[in-house]
Amino acid sequence: MKIICIGRNYVDHIEELNNERPDQPVIFSKPDTAVLRNNAPFYYPEFSNDIHHEVELVVKICKEGKYIQEKFASRYYDEVALGIDFTARDVQTKLKEKGLPWDLAKGFNGSAPISEFTPISEFEDIQNINFSVKLNGEEKQNGNSSMMLWNVNEIIAFVSKYITLRKGDLIFTGTPKGVSPVAIGDKIEGFIEGKKLLDFEVK
Repeated sequence: MKIICIGRNYVDHIEELNNERPDQPVIFSKPDTAVLRNNAPFYYPEFSNDIHHEVELVVKICKEGKYIQEKFASRYYDEVALGIDFTARDVQTKLKEKGLPWDLAKGFNGSAPISEFTPISEFEDIQNINFSVKLNGEEKQNGNSSMMLWNVNEIIAFVSKYITLRKGDLIFTGTPKGVSPVAIGDKIEGFIEGKKLLDFEVK
């Protein structure tokens, strides 16, 4: 199982970080050791003083494919979950300033909490799903998948040109604006269409 993530896929998030708008999907990855399941606590790493939450819809690949045409992409995923892409913003900034990859800022242990998966069939349209995150009871991020620069099918078509997708692979599809720091003792709750799917603590 591999974790593929899409950066800069929501215009409002690009703007809040003063990033350049990309002309194609920005791809990075996380190792499987980044995954946190069953609302396990997130342990704040000692190498950073500025960890940010980034709430995202996560799709699970259901069969192997490469060079997938966009019109057939919907056949390659059948479940969606809510995920948090924890980012060590201070580490990321230093790496970006030196023109280096972001791996250490994105792929550290526990940096990818994921909820239970829900069948796509329970939603009318994967490109019209509301999702949000609360920090200590205060809503910090909310978005709708219709706001993506590249929709799920476009993402799958693009990624599969370069990387073979296999059953069980996860794709983090990007985050809307509102990312903010977390601290030890914080409580994080995540929602899809108002249903709470994530509920865990920062320790």
